Amino acid sequence: MKIVALSGSRVGSKTRTAMDYAVKALAKKETDADITLIDLADYDIQFSDGRNYLEYEGDTKFVAQTVMEADAIIFGTPVFQASIPATLKNIFDLLPEKALRDKVAGIIVTAGSPKHYLIAEQQLKPILAYMKAQIVQSYVFIDERDFYQKEIINEDILVRINRLVEDIVMLTETYAKIREAKAAVYEV
Repeated sequence: MKIVALSGSRVGSKTRTAMDYAVKALAKKETDADITLIDLADYDIQFSDGRNYLEYEGDTKFVAQTVMEADAIIFGTPVFQASIPATLKNIFDLLPEKALRDKVAGIIVTAGSPKHYLIAEQQLKPILAYMKAQIVQSYVFIDERDFYQKEIINEDILVRINRLVEDIVMLTETYAKIREAKAAVYEV
């Protein structure tokens, strides 16, 4: 099972902190999984210009290809101006329309205020659905009060991250079995 944890911003530390917790929980839960953490702050990603993702080079091609090869993806995003950051939206723009078909997608949102808890529902989930992802419906929302010195201090958030990881692994395994059974029907 290939799982990508994508930290979707070039600035700030809270989303990366949350993604680090998720990756640790994944490694603990699914010891055989191939887990890749992609922090967009560490990559030089070109803006999408409509080309096929395989025609890009360097970091852009690496990130797009890694996402395309994943069985499951955890999208981590901060909230900026009541929206997802352009760096994350650009990743979606680089990929084909049905890029997330047969992939399980989980969401972790970090925000400075609890007022932004619906950003995942109103902006991120519609994009993921359009791209055909199997979305884990319960996402993790973390606000400013849950962090202290680059650590998550709210135990409930850690429980929810662990639950998100469990749900992602379970759904990924379940959908793989369903696809195998469906393919077996068509084998001669």
